[in-house]
Amino acid sequence: MPDIDMTVPADDGTSLAGTLTLPAGPGPHPAVLLLHGSGPLDRDGNAPKLRVDLARPVAEALAARGIATLRYDRRGVGATPGDWRTAGFTDNRRDAAAAVRALADRDDIRADAIGVIGHSEGALHAMALGSRTDVRAVVLLAGFADVGEGAFRWQGRSIVSSMPAPVRLLRRPLAGLGGQILARVKKTRTDVARVAGNKVNARWLREMLVHDTRDDLAAISASVLAVTGAKDLQVDPDALEVIARLVPGGAQTHRVDDLTHVLRRDPGRPTMNHYRRLLREPVDPGLLDLVAEWLTRHLDAAACETSAEERLAASS
Repeated sequence: MPDIDMTVPADDGTSLAGTLTLPAGPGPHPAVLLLHGSGPLDRDGNAPKLRVDLARPVAEALAARGIATLRYDRRGVGATPGDWRTAGFTDNRRDAAAAVRALADRDDIRADAIGVIGHSEGALHAMALGSRTDVRAVVLLAGFADVGEGAFRWQGRSIVSSMPAPVRLLRRPLAGLGGQILARVKKTRTDVARVAGNKVNARWLREMLVHDTRDDLAAISASVLAVTGAKDLQVDPDALEVIARLVPGGAQTHRVDDLTHVLRRDPGRPTMNHYRRLLREPVDPGLLDLVAEWLTRHLDAAACETSAEERLAASS
């Protein structure tokens, strides 16, 4: 299972530094692009204070089934130049589209059998990529089906409700404070702004708050697998029903018992205070098996469809 360095040329000329994991054996191989959540995340899905370590287990599970995996450092992180705070939500989406093109251009990758796995923010970009003709399969891990501001407010209520009783008693004042912060963000006009004393990626927030993922879901032409944990505090698991209804070809959905937003299971009462403990454990193996098996079936089917079309064209 060799790892090779791969650079993705972004639309503005920025070189996105990444890793392509290839299966053993000769290619060309089916491949997936792995897109992580929000913030200053490197190619493995890790931020300085939060290590999700998603990429390696995904790449290993897929390589064992003959599927390659590409992931890259976000702008201003790892070996990619720039500043993640100045990159907008739409910039991240364009970078993801550039990565799909870079995969399709490789001789060792089957351009007719490319999929995308997105986690959290990555799932939102995967929804948009699912409408492209060069993407055949989309896996949404903890993706919401709403306008961004609605999802953001749901997350705030969910997190407060998971906290100890004294904090829950303050839910109305906290909701008011959250509303004030959102109003302040909406009034900003710069890429980066100081809000409530903190420097934030203001353009990313403005673009995310008005983005409605339901429009992307209704335009998907690829096959879709959507998985959200029943104990996800950051994304509403009920969004799975909306996803299944909106995707034109339907979607296979799974609401996984005890699974949290960090893709580990928590048998107790879910709280973000458990994240550091949960992240010492591996990514849920059942989730990895589900995703790998589904992608194997759908990317193999895509390759077979193309081969049949090629044979038909050759005989005509």
